[in-house]
Amino acid sequence: MPHPKILVIPGSVRNRSHNARLAALAAKELALADADVSQISLFDYILPLYDPDHDVVSGPPPNAVKLKKMMAAHHGIFIASPEYNASVSPLLKNAIDWVSRVREKGEPAYAAFHAGPFALGSASSEPLGGARGLLALRQVLELGCGALVLPEQVTVPNAENAFDDLDNLKDARQATALRSLARRLVEVAQQLS
Repeated sequence: MPHPKILVIPGSVRNRSHNARLAALAAKELALADADVSQISLFDYILPLYDPDHDVVSGPPPNAVKLKKMMAAHHGIFIASPEYNASVSPLLKNAIDWVSRVREKGEPAYAAFHAGPFALGSASSEPLGGARGLLALRQVLELGCGALVLPEQVTVPNAENAFDDLDNLKDARQATALRSLARRLVEVAQQLS
């Protein structure tokens, strides 16, 4: 398979979000690595706060089903996740929780998380660059959903000063790490497809 389909998801919908900028840059690097890239915004998949009672009575909301189908249609996923109180953003965690509940036509649990590898990145104004949030996200994806998450990840500390006027990373090591992670995601996605 020459061009794996890779989905890029920013875990924030804030205006000028550092992670939306990181996601856009990851999408560019993935395209340069010969991936067929789709980038979405969770703003287009508005979901109520996850409630198991709602799930039992009404089933998953339509946007959860759409997001699950979008994830399952790709060979790999890159998530740029902000860190909230050393954990995952509520928006991203809620989306993961809802998607994890969607089962269609006898699918196994967590089917969307088994479609391909995940790669993680974070940009934060904090000195650790969102590393604690990525640890929490990795736990949710790997242990909670059974996803394959690449061991490599990208963290961008002091993100308010990390991007140039063209939204490229100023730091050559960070730029190289993102490029390498994009290539690795494409490579693993090809191997597993």
